[in-house]
Amino acid sequence: MSEAAERAVAQHRRCLRALVTAAPEPYPEPAPEEDSSGSPWPTGHRFADRTRARHADVHALLEAGHSRRSVQRQLGMTWRTVKQLADAARPEELFTGQWQNRPSVLDDYKPYLDDRWNEGCTNAWKLWEEIVPLGYKGSYQRVRAYLHKKRTSPRPVVARPPSPRTVAGWILRRPETLPEAEQLLLKTVRTQCPEIDALTRHVRAFAVMLTERQGERLPDWLAAVRQDDLPSLHTLAAGIDRDRDAVIAGLTLPWSSGAVEGHVNRIKMIKRQMYGRAGFNLLRKRVLLAS
Repeated sequence: MSEAAERAVAQHRRCLRALVTAAPEPYPEPAPEEDSSGSPWPTGHRFADRTRARHADVHALLEAGHSRRSVQRQLGMTWRTVKQLADAARPEELFTGQWQNRPSVLDDYKPYLDDRWNEGCTNAWKLWEEIVPLGYKGSYQRVRAYLHKKRTSPRPVVARPPSPRTVAGWILRRPETLPEAEQLLLKTVRTQCPEIDALTRHVRAFAVMLTERQGERLPDWLAAVRQDDLPSLHTLAAGIDRDRDAVIAGLTLPWSSGAVEGHVNRIKMIKRQMYGRAGFNLLRKRVLLAS
């Protein structure tokens, strides 16, 4: 149950942002700022700076009286490239087409990376391994480059939301033992997320069955779990259903097999102590004398 609860909270980690008074917004990619010439590319962008430099070289040679063929030979460019640069009055005229606002295969996974980054996970390799099972087909280098931008950009000083394990701990503990501050935080996240609210109700109902031996309520509990969108609890319910009679007996009857398991463990320990030294008769005598 504890593992299922933690997985369920992790699937709704975005709802935990409500527990932070000033939750950080995902770091957007910096938008290119237009300079005084109206260029959509800022100074320092590799493609833009290279194009500006080549445009200046071509026009400098043309103004010095060289022909386009001569410029082609001196700069080692193709005739098509020289023509494009020579025909453009300003280098910004060349900043069009596929280079601007090109979609990335990482776009659909950036919200997930932002959430994990805000939780404190900044390891590019680990995050790449996490998004591959989610369907990401791109390279690790693309993930590393995206995180490098976040790492080098100014970070707002804000509190982090609690981890899914922490919130699952609040749900699994007895409500009356939670400090008032944690009760308020759990109430807030339950208000923001219907799934976590349903998870809390199911976990606490199961805890009542377990501690008060109300196994007859198990079928109703299983039916209620299946009505909510909680895949991790659905998995737990399917496992319980495969051995329903035994689970109901365990939640109802006062007897326990713990004492038997303890005797089995003690016999195994005695057997290991005399390994290779004697047979069953000595083992029987030692067990009886130890009793």
